[in-house]
Amino acid sequence: MENDGYKRPSWDEYFMHLAYLVSTRSTCLRRKVGAILVRDRRIISTGYNGAPTGIKHCLEVGCLRDQLGIPSGERQEICRGLHAEQNAIIQAARFGVSTVGATLYCTTQPCITCSKMLINAGIVRIVVVERYPDTLAEKMLREAGIPVEFIKIQSQEE
Repeated sequence: MENDGYKRPSWDEYFMHLAYLVSTRSTCLRRKVGAILVRDRRIISTGYNGAPTGIKHCLEVGCLRDQLGIPSGERQEICRGLHAEQNAIIQAARFGVSTVGATLYCTTQPCITCSKMLINAGIVRIVVVERYPDTLAEKMLREAGIPVEFIKIQSQEE
C-alpha cells in the first residue's frame, strides 16, 4: 500500500505533539510549557503553566519575576503561575482520576518541586524534549527509579 512518504508518529511523538499544543494555552511570559499525563495510551489529564483559576495571569499584570530581576530556574515560589506538571496533577485530582502508573509527557524537563510531586503522584516515566538545568530534580527522579527520556520531534512544518 502506497503511503506517499507519510511517517506515522510513534506514541511518544504523538503525545509530545499534543503537549506542545497544550502549551499554547500557557499565560507565562517567559516559557510556554505543556504537560500531558497518559496511562494505557489514553490521556488522563493535561496542564499548562499559568495562574490559578480566577487569578489574573501574567499576560494581564506582567511577570513578577521579571519585575524583581529573578533569573530563570531560581526562586520558583515567587511567581503567580503554577507549572504545567502541577496543573496536570491538580486536574487529575479535581476530577478523581488516579495518576498512579502514568507517564508524563512534558515539553520541558521538570524542576525539583514538580519532580517531588510527580514522584508522590505515582508517575512511572517522564518523556521530555527541552532540558531544564536542575540537577537535584534529576538526582531525585533517578533515586525514585523514574526514567526521564529525551526525545526529538519534528515540527508540523517540516
